[in-house]
Amino acid sequence: MRIRFKPWARPELEASKFYIDNPEEFKGKWRSLFNNSNPIHLELGCGKGSFISKLAVQNKNINYIAVDLVDAMLGLAKRNIESVYEEANQQIDNVYLTRYDIERILNILNKDDAIDRIYINFCNPWPKGKHRKKRLTHTRQLEKYKEFLVQNGEVYFKTDDDGLFNDSIKYFEESGFEIIDKTFELENTPNFWNNIMTEHEKMFMEQGIHIKALKARKM
Repeated sequence: MRIRFKPWARPELEASKFYIDNPEEFKGKWRSLFNNSNPIHLELGCGKGSFISKLAVQNKNINYIAVDLVDAMLGLAKRNIESVYEEANQQIDNVYLTRYDIERILNILNKDDAIDRIYINFCNPWPKGKHRKKRLTHTRQLEKYKEFLVQNGEVYFKTDDDGLFNDSIKYFEESGFEIIDKTFELENTPNFWNNIMTEHEKMFMEQGIHIKALKARKM
């Protein structure tokens, strides 16, 4: 999703206590930031942070890392997190934002970080054949995630795009993940998971587009 440049975003991020500007220095050491033994969950492509802010404030016994590549998005995510935590009268102590290219994710995470779960929400579908390797659920990427996911670690994925979803099912199977469950109509599948609706999700549902979702496990 394209977003206009926001001149305030970079200064605010650099001043934030929960933004990491040098993630490569924390490869294998992310747990030291949280200073506890709670599970770590990772959101790839956090956008404006509407998902991660609500998820993290509701689950203070879980640590969260949210990654995006665009300063403007991360700036909005920072503000969203601050707003949600302030409303809940909670300290921001279980979530960190960082800017990084997800295609190079192995430069900032390894097996010592022991990620328990990955969230991928409405990523770019890259429909053209020559671009499909850029998909966050492509086999090439899934093999990277396996490097830092714990045994039985999970990937939670949702999308509006039929082609991406059907291809992703194949990608997960090719990479040796077990698909625990899947649905082609998340909005009509109660108890599939404790779903937090994103801005994209609401917009697509208002357009009558079904939300596809799956849960996969590293074997």
